[in-house]
Amino acid sequence: MNAPYELVDSHCHLDFADFAEERDAVIARARAAGVTRMVTICTKLHQEPTVRAIAETYDGVFYAAGTHPMSAAAEPMATVDQLVALARHPKFVGIGETGLDYHYSADSAQVQKTSLRVHIEAAQETGLPLIIHARAADDDIAAILAEGMRAKPYTCVMHCFSSGPNLAKAALEMGFYLSMSGIATFPKSGDLRDIFASAPLNRILVETDSPYLAPIPHRGKRNEPAYTAFTAKTGAAIYGVSEAEFAAATCANFDRLFTRAARTAKAA
Repeated sequence: MNAPYELVDSHCHLDFADFAEERDAVIARARAAGVTRMVTICTKLHQEPTVRAIAETYDGVFYAAGTHPMSAAAEPMATVDQLVALARHPKFVGIGETGLDYHYSADSAQVQKTSLRVHIEAAQETGLPLIIHARAADDDIAAILAEGMRAKPYTCVMHCFSSGPNLAKAALEMGFYLSMSGIATFPKSGDLRDIFASAPLNRILVETDSPYLAPIPHRGKRNEPAYTAFTAKTGAAIYGVSEAEFAAATCANFDRLFTRAARTAKAA
């Protein structure tokens, strides 16, 4: 699928083994589909050097790092100083992903909350956006994010948003962004599409979360950044605009949130 406009995949995992044998080809297909920029996410801090090397290798690929909530109990607790030090790299553009996941990891809820607060403080210190994973923890996520905002403002994206309308409303009221993944294309995701439709277009990003959550027509297969174009097509339909208009809006939103990536792109 070729797109005559620019797209950004704001969240993918190019370091995962699914891509190891053909990373060059995956990135080439993304570019052919109009995906000129990608943010690859490190979910365990000991893997940061590998993720950083990928970002250093490819033009238009940036990275973020944090401890995924599902790994919070098994990994050493991140520190604010550690995250701030990582953030000095010019292609490091966000803090996370972090958050809460009570669907798979409710038994580590307290550790996850501690980790989330560390990441919030790092986002506040660096001025880089926080990248949030939220699953089955809407009330606690909203409360902790609001607690952090009262202490010191920061920016944030609700990655792969698939939570309820109350969390969407709370996030938007704090000035955060919602990121649309392939889930929005699924036939049974009508309620989620309604949540996006009620949000302003200037707060929407697009992502793949690849290799997971491939959109229609690739559902059930390995996802990859090129498939951002399929989710963007659904996004355009949700907002009643052309695909080119939706792509332009989400690219502008990305630049407004991920300011370091925007500056690097302009300097290149």
